[in-house]
Amino acid sequence: MAKSNKMFADKAFELIKELERSSQTIPPFDDDGVRQVLEEIKAIFEENCAQAANYSTSGDRTLWPLLNFRHAALQRNKRCLLTYLYQRLLRIKALRWEFGPIIPADIKASLCEPEVNFFNTYSKSLASYMRSIGDGQGIDLTGDLRPPKSLYIEVRCVEDYDNIQR
Repeated sequence: MAKSNKMFADKAFELIKELERSSQTIPPFDDDGVRQVLEEIKAIFEENCAQAANYSTSGDRTLWPLLNFRHAALQRNKRCLLTYLYQRLLRIKALRWEFGPIIPADIKASLCEPEVNFFNTYSKSLASYMRSIGDGQGIDLTGDLRPPKSLYIEVRCVEDYDNIQR
């Protein structure tokens, strides 16, 4: 794999940096970048397989450091790609808590189809859970996400129990 002035896993690391630098809620899914990283992973794997076969027949120990280097590059690519996908997943979960069960159109345009499907599934699971708690009444956990500023809060009861002594 001849690359000029490029190191292994540069594109994978660039995916993470672009996601972190983005000022948008969630930047558009970099389909081309992900595809390039997957192609690099495949190319590195194929080169290692060919060289490992050569190593097993010849027993030439000088091939071992290069095999290890390529394997480390392959692992780094995988870790970077998984980090990119996981950070997007966390942002998609945060969208549900911030915007509710419907994603605004401008944000939805930034998501790929599997991400939209994940959002819908996550939203349904969260809604189902919120309906199941609170003695059958359900509780909206997304209603007030910031803690109160006051140390004291007013509590209203469904039934009046008169005065309660402590």
